Amino acid sequence: MELRNLGTSDLRVSSVCLGTMTFGQQNPEAEAHAQLDAAFARGVNFIDAAEMYPVPTRADTYGHTESIVGSWLRGRPRDSVVLATKVAGPGRNMAWIRGGPASLDRANIRAAVEASLVRLGTDYIDLYQLHWPARNQPMFGQWRFDPEGERPATPIEEQLEALAELVKEGKIRYVGLSNEHPWGLMSFLRVADTLGLPRVVSVQNAFNLLNRVFEQSMSEVCFREQVSLLPYSVLGFGHLSGKYLDNPAAPGRISLFPGFGQRYDKPGVQPAVAAYAALARQHGMTPTELAIGFVASQPFVGSVIVGATTLAQLEANLDACELRLDAGVLREIEAVHLQFPNPAP
Repeated sequence: MELRNLGTSDLRVSSVCLGTMTFGQQNPEAEAHAQLDAAFARGVNFIDAAEMYPVPTRADTYGHTESIVGSWLRGRPRDSVVLATKVAGPGRNMAWIRGGPASLDRANIRAAVEASLVRLGTDYIDLYQLHWPARNQPMFGQWRFDPEGERPATPIEEQLEALAELVKEGKIRYVGLSNEHPWGLMSFLRVADTLGLPRVVSVQNAFNLLNRVFEQSMSEVCFREQVSLLPYSVLGFGHLSGKYLDNPAAPGRISLFPGFGQRYDKPGVQPAVAAYAALARQHGMTPTELAIGFVASQPFVGSVIVGATTLAQLEANLDACELRLDAGVLREIEAVHLQFPNPAP
């Protein structure tokens, strides 16, 4: 497994990151530990969690994912694992998380970090990410900025100052963003450089064959500012595996949790999935191999986040991450993309 530096940090992360959002909901502790064991046996050293996981998030499962990861970490050398987690932001109607945080202010960030450290059973977090911005912006399937949605938000300077305190105290090592846009990423970088505050080393955004908006402007920002992309939803909530083409009720989060994954409930998704699945089979690949291989082939990717609910799925996803698609296949993907551009932004 290839190791890479994450952004400008000294974190050496595997080219694959194990996502954990099913732990504590679809996967009980024993199954989650089996996934972690299997991934680390393959050379994965990078785990991504979040305080709000598992997903779909509920009051009675809040924090379970971090607790499961923490129980697995016990007895293992801490420095053999690069551990990432996230603080929940405002505006998502999750009253069970600190009363539904009104902002990403110092008190909320500190409280989130302290609680995550306890659940994870560790003294420090390698990469601490803001799960989504405090400010008004389109996200999670929205694609148009709406000025009418403006709301009060903790200034970026104050967010970085709160994180800087935690870095100084040794509770977190590096800072990352998630679900960000170019204005936000550049603003965080500008403030950090101007005031000598922690610089963002990564951004975790959705990126897959159905949603390539990252390429339109974020990719240039990340290249020029040396920020690594941690792409999530690389199979588009399972759509790009092709399993829902023949059986819309196939087991998965889409069928298990009605109303979940609305980002992919758009008219252009199914014809695009069908086209990519056909292309994969023309080249002797599974749809999963084409979809994940495409993401893994991109130069701006720091580590591909993959998740699964079974060990067989996990092994298939890990195998797909080792693929690097040749120029001919990439050209054919571009032709499909031009026909079905970003059906699930």
